[in-house]
Amino acid sequence: MNQTAAALATDARTEIVNALNQSVAETVVTTMLAQNFHWNVTGMAFAPLHALFQDIYEDHFIGQDDLAERIKALNAHADGTLAGMLKRSKVDEHSGHASDKEMIKMMCAAQETLSDTLAGCAQTAANHGDTLTEDLCISRGHKHEKFAWFLRSHLG
Repeated sequence: MNQTAAALATDARTEIVNALNQSVAETVVTTMLAQNFHWNVTGMAFAPLHALFQDIYEDHFIGQDDLAERIKALNAHADGTLAGMLKRSKVDEHSGHASDKEMIKMMCAAQETLSDTLAGCAQTAANHGDTLTEDLCISRGHKHEKFAWFLRSHLG
């Protein structure tokens, strides 16, 4: 049965919001990872990678906002602290130098992690009849799978 946000049981809402906050955290960390790589990429593939990393962080900025706003629509708290997001995220920051190929591999892994997390969030929402959250997470997951494909294509 499809349910509106207001009709969800408290336990269902809590489970969905936890999954959404996980998705937001990983999206934020990946947004910053993409921006870091955008700023620091070098090498023969500089121009296309610089542009691709920018496409990724611009998309992710919108995505993190959409996910956080869904949390608010569920009448819950969106965890907006960087420390909380870094602690929760399965995607790690990167500091220091990385080659263009290392950046691609790290960003691809981050995209795959995000896609997997969002698929799990969609399933959690589906289990509770929250089709709006399910749809949002499926849509976001498709974007991350596409970015992973683009990144893998750079590796041959």
